[in-house]
Amino acid sequence: MVPGKRFDRYHELGQHAFGEKLGLWIVVPQQLIVEVGVNIVYMVTGGKSLKKIHDLLCTDCKEIRTSFWIMIFASVHFVLSHLPNFNSISGVSLAAAVMSLSYSTIAWGASVKKGVQPDVDYTFRATTSSGKVFNFMNALGDVAFAYAGHNVVLEIQATIPSTPEKPSKIPMWKGV
Repeated sequence: MVPGKRFDRYHELGQHAFGEKLGLWIVVPQQLIVEVGVNIVYMVTGGKSLKKIHDLLCTDCKEIRTSFWIMIFASVHFVLSHLPNFNSISGVSLAAAVMSLSYSTIAWGASVKKGVQPDVDYTFRATTSSGKVFNFMNALGDVAFAYAGHNVVLEIQATIPSTPEKPSKIPMWKGV
């Protein structure tokens, strides 16, 4: 066992590090900003993806605005969020895992088939200082988007019970 206190929530960690009141004032607003921002990005991305699928599969259909697709995507998430536990959506998790592997396989296969392309320029396009700053910020945004689950890691960990007889590290390692 690792000695010390296990922090299951970010606000607990913030209170331990910065004090009872200041810890909440530092951690909670940041966590809310990240949560809201990530949810907005996912809703817009999901809505745009649904619109693109609709446009590709149904070229003769009437145009549906992107905002409606975003609302459809959000409605599905709203319904899924009210299921009692993750076991209720194991089929969705399986489908997501299969799709993720499929996307990766398709991307890898297409890259192998295409091979190295001549006359491809990988240099930075920005020449001005402001352009370079925007590229830098865009790169940081890409990294933040890729690791969007960081803001709930402790909350996920909190769902795994831990006692001296049955430490949580065993199911955590199984999850990894």
